[in-house]
Amino acid sequence: MTPSRAVSIRRKWPASWAASSHGPFPARARSGFRPDPADRPAVGESLEPVISRRPAGDVTALAVFVFAVTVITFLPVLHGQFLNWDDEENFLRNDRFRGLGLPQLRWMFSTSLMGHYIPLTWLSLGVNYAVGGLEPRGYLAGNVLLHAAAAVLVVLIARRLLAAAFRGRAPVHAVELGGAFAALVFAIHPLRVESVAWITERRDVLSGVWYLLTVWAWLRAVADPTRSSPAFYALSLCAFGAGLLSKASGVLLPFALLLLDAYPLRRLGLGWRKLIAEKLPHLALAGLGATAALWAVRQGTAVTSYGDYGLGARIVMTAYSFVFYPWKWLWPVGLSPMYELPARIDPWAPRFLVPLFVCVLVTAVLMVLGRPWPAGLAVWAYSSLMVLPVSGIVHAGFQLAHDRYSYLSGLGLALLAGGALVLVLRAEAESRITPWLAVLLSATAALVVLGLVAQTWRQTRIWRSSETLWAWAVDLDPECAICHNNLGSAIIHSPTRTALSPALAETHFRRAIALRPGRPTFYHNLGGALALQGRYGEAEAPLREFLRLSPERPEARGRLGMLYVDQGRYAEAAPLLREALAMEPRFAAVRADLVRGLRLDAQAQRKSGREAAAKALEAEAARVEASAPPSVGAAAPTYPR
Repeated sequence: MTPSRAVSIRRKWPASWAASSHGPFPARARSGFRPDPADRPAVGESLEPVISRRPAGDVTALAVFVFAVTVITFLPVLHGQFLNWDDEENFLRNDRFRGLGLPQLRWMFSTSLMGHYIPLTWLSLGVNYAVGGLEPRGYLAGNVLLHAAAAVLVVLIARRLLAAAFRGRAPVHAVELGGAFAALVFAIHPLRVESVAWITERRDVLSGVWYLLTVWAWLRAVADPTRSSPAFYALSLCAFGAGLLSKASGVLLPFALLLLDAYPLRRLGLGWRKLIAEKLPHLALAGLGATAALWAVRQGTAVTSYGDYGLGARIVMTAYSFVFYPWKWLWPVGLSPMYELPARIDPWAPRFLVPLFVCVLVTAVLMVLGRPWPAGLAVWAYSSLMVLPVSGIVHAGFQLAHDRYSYLSGLGLALLAGGALVLVLRAEAESRITPWLAVLLSATAALVVLGLVAQTWRQTRIWRSSETLWAWAVDLDPECAICHNNLGSAIIHSPTRTALSPALAETHFRRAIALRPGRPTFYHNLGGALALQGRYGEAEAPLREFLRLSPERPEARGRLGMLYVDQGRYAEAAPLLREALAMEPRFAAVRADLVRGLRLDAQAQRKSGREAAAKALEAEAARVEASAPPSVGAAAPTYPR
């Protein structure tokens, strides 16, 4: 039975929906990572005919539909705010990205702020500022549009990979609809909310667009081995470089391309030497990107020490990551902004031993099924590959996992969903299932999309403000110290703060300290909450502990000095405030309190008859005030990352 007969048994499909003519169906679809001579495409065989029969207008309509659904799904994001989760450090207390002048561009291409080298992301944020200032809606709209563009690229990629996987053994309309379904599942999945609704994660969606453009251009470049396509190959390289300058999360893309060579493209017949050689420029860029990323991490944040988490802990952390993201993709409930890394990891604890067992079991089963079902092994390998850089091998931060790390790793699972729809539509075309069953299965796919839209809408509302975000996180995990600390900070800085808010925030700060007594910022925030209640004597102890734990941070000296000014202890306050200002001249609140303290001290000296001392203090106050830089200072407390 030829493919053209397969689609005409029960109904006359439009001519543009006819299956491609690659000869008769094989008696048994033998495909896998080891190319079988009976199934291996002949050298020079092009994949273009598999997808070229679909009119461009039909593909465009599908892409527009996916774009529109994605934008509509994330419309609630536009009501969001800057969050007390890196947004304040990146935007509200950082004026260096604000604009597109030479000083801003120089900073964008040299900074490693918060452990990231992302100049193109900063450039896009600079454009946002030039257009709309610090209005959050503009930044969030940019995230939504970039994510919708990524969804369109997934449509273009999925149709090619599904066509390669089925190789003419499915109607073209089935492949196209399967590609659109895969793109929808990717785009509207609740796991995407963190990347889209969080302004700081502009780097995620922007790098995702470049990553997907790289893959699409590379697929076009290798689609026909008989005709070289240097233009698409160059586009692939340029897009990959741009992606690495947006975020280094796609650094392992050359290995993902090798995985695609194995399946579904089945290009192993060309030989590993040729396949690796054609990716050498990508590998070189990946090496540069990895070097820049490691430099930025070491400059801007602390890498988790192997002394704190040894080899056994790293192994189970890695296995946990390999299992966590596919599981959350299948069951996206209880999503949190913080899955906190335990203070100590016991590799034999069920929380880690079970994922390790599942990881080994799934890998073994998929390897056994590699020949009859290569797609499963390919998707599992791709997911693990993309998660590897953010798993336990190299670790920085307080997290065990983050939803945003699934942005690229979940693409394979979305393709599996698209492939399942192709199988249903193919079975219907070949009359291997009854029409009512085909309708039922297709309706199930539609219900999946609607269910994901509903869950994503709900998740976006959680990310609307710092209070809603961290209240949700604390409800999910009452033992999360970071969550308690950030909720307390959100309560204190809430626009609807009442006289009781500092006391409520204090309870969360004390809970955070009880859970993780070694975290310096928790003491800083507790001291601030006590000071807001006028309990200056009690505030001194946590602020002194903050200084002991973080003597290198200007906030430590600055906040204690500001407390002494409030208490009238000007002689003790001045040295601390001077040191803090020397460490960070842009710390506006410290400068203001130093000036205030010096002038109040001058008044006290004058009342005591020490006129010369009073004049010296007033002169110093004038000098400090006049030397203030013309920029926004770091007045607010910092938050853990």
